[in-house]
Amino acid sequence: MATDKELTPTEYIGHHLTHGAHQIGDGGFWTLHFDSIAVAILLGFVGVGFIWWVVREATSGVPNKRQAFIELLFNFVDEQAKSIFRQGDRHSFIAPAALTVFVWVLLMNAMDFLPVDIIALGTHGISEHGFRIVPTADVNTTFALALTVFALMIYFSIKVKGLGGWTHELFTTPFGKWLFPLNLLFNAIEYLSKPLSHSLRLYGNMYAGELIFLLLWTWAATGLVGTFFGFVFGVGWAIFHILIVALQAYIFMMLTIVYLSMAHEHH
Repeated sequence: MATDKELTPTEYIGHHLTHGAHQIGDGGFWTLHFDSIAVAILLGFVGVGFIWWVVREATSGVPNKRQAFIELLFNFVDEQAKSIFRQGDRHSFIAPAALTVFVWVLLMNAMDFLPVDIIALGTHGISEHGFRIVPTADVNTTFALALTVFALMIYFSIKVKGLGGWTHELFTTPFGKWLFPLNLLFNAIEYLSKPLSHSLRLYGNMYAGELIFLLLWTWAATGLVGTFFGFVFGVGWAIFHILIVALQAYIFMMLTIVYLSMAHEHH
C-alpha cells in the first residue's frame, strides 16, 4: 500500500503507531487508549456472539460446518486444560476462562491483517491519527489481560489454601521457615515475573509484527520494483504471521491455565 507522499517513511510509521487523541493518561504506561478499548470490546462481543449463535442452533445430529468448527475449538481447549489442571472440576471455571482468553486474544491479534491505511481513512473522523486496531500491540492492553489473570491466581490461591495457608506458603516455601526472608523474596520475584512475562511476550510479538507490516508498506511506495518486492514479502510475512497470531494466542491461553493450576496446588 502506498505511503502518503507528504510523509517520510519514519513519519508514516510513527503516524500509524500513534494512538488516537481519546485517552486517559499521559500516553505512556497505565494509559487507557480509547481505540484499544473500543476494538477489544467490539471483538469480545463478536467472539461471544458468534459462539452463542452457533451453540443456539446446535443439534445432536450431524453438525453443520459452523457447529463442527466450534466443537473442535471446544475440544481443543478442553484437552489443553485437562492436560494441566488436575485439582478439581476444570469445567467450572478453568476451561471456560481458557476458551475466552484464546478466542479473544486470537481475534485481537488477527486485526494485524487489516490494511492500516484503509482503517485509518475510515476512522480519521473520530481521531486525527485514526484507530490503532491491534489492541494486543498496546502494552496497556496486554498488561491489563495479564494482571486480570494474576488477580485470579491470587484469588484462587487464597480460596483454596485460605489466607493463612497462602501467607504461610509465601514465608516457608521453598527453603523452610528459618529462611523466611529469602522465601519471601523468592516468591515475590516469582509472582511479579508472571504478569511481566505473560504480557510482554504477547505485546512484543504483536508490536513487532505490526512494525514489519508498516516497513513493508513503505518499501512498496519506493517505485515499481519496491512495489513488487513489497507485495511479495508482504504476502509472505502475512502467511508467516498467521502462525504468530495463532501461536501467541495459544501461549497466552496455556500460561493462563498453568498459572491458575499452580494457584490450586499445595506446597
